[in-house]
Amino acid sequence: MGPGIAERLLDDRHRDRLTALARTDPHLVAHDLTAPSPPVADALATADVLLTCWGTTPLTAEVLDAAPRLRAVVHAAGSVKHHVTEACWERGIAVTSVAAVNALPVAEYTLAAILFANKRVLRTRRRYRALRTHHDWHQELDGAGNYGRTVGIVGASRIGRRVIELLRPFDLRVLLYDPHVESAEAARLGVETVPLDVLCADSDVVTVHAPQLPATRHMIGARQLALMPDGATLVNTARGSLVDEGALLGELISGRLDAVLDVTDPEVPSADSPLYDLPNVLLTPHIAGSLGRELHRMADRALDEVERFAAGLPFADPVHPGALKHSA
Repeated sequence: MGPGIAERLLDDRHRDRLTALARTDPHLVAHDLTAPSPPVADALATADVLLTCWGTTPLTAEVLDAAPRLRAVVHAAGSVKHHVTEACWERGIAVTSVAAVNALPVAEYTLAAILFANKRVLRTRRRYRALRTHHDWHQELDGAGNYGRTVGIVGASRIGRRVIELLRPFDLRVLLYDPHVESAEAARLGVETVPLDVLCADSDVVTVHAPQLPATRHMIGARQLALMPDGATLVNTARGSLVDEGALLGELISGRLDAVLDVTDPEVPSADSPLYDLPNVLLTPHIAGSLGRELHRMADRALDEVERFAAGLPFADPVHPGALKHSA
């Protein structure tokens, strides 16, 4: 994993548990498997399992040649696309990821964004700061509130499904666009499936949870944004490339739409980007996913998988190569 990550991911409790589960040096962390130091090379030569996280070296055939005993990769983060190569699947290496638990804080962030958006928090904050006096907020915010609002979920990913689950206690209508979800499954989820254009036109909040694939680039484009009602909010915690940012900027600068953006394209906007200063935009630096104490939940789940492997059990959340065509 990348430099500095192990220190945040693993506390003493995790290192003690790891030592109890496997023959390992819990303080030995490899940052580059293409040119490993002697201690790392020695460990790699005898490793049955790799515990990985963000910043992992791609596991190419050359890297795997140096790990002849490797049977499993336990990824203590989300997507494995950046490091699990075709060579891993060809060699029959079992792969698991803790994407399911990394989805939890993203869904929580999204829930907060939806509830705040329908209460018109961004616009009211701006107005209150400008007025600084008593005001008839009931009259001005007559159409605000969450009761009876429509929320559009773009993508029934792990995060999208968790958002749907978190929305159940609220009196909201939930629409879903996902071409891979059939009506029977949508009924089980308690949502109504609709085409993307219909979802955008009918939703007070549109929240994006689709994977980053060639087919999903700019899936929220100028037409979809123009269909959104005046005063609607776009929430993006997926990837910036899923939204046509140029088209979105036009809608935001005009003040017609609001946005909550945890991701952008590029990942860090240029220093002169209007996104930093627009009063109808809540912009955060890709923090919706696990950070701080939430990293320990990822470590806990990863070590659960190591424990299952050590006991000869299948992974609880295996990654299958075929599923990666439609997932993050």
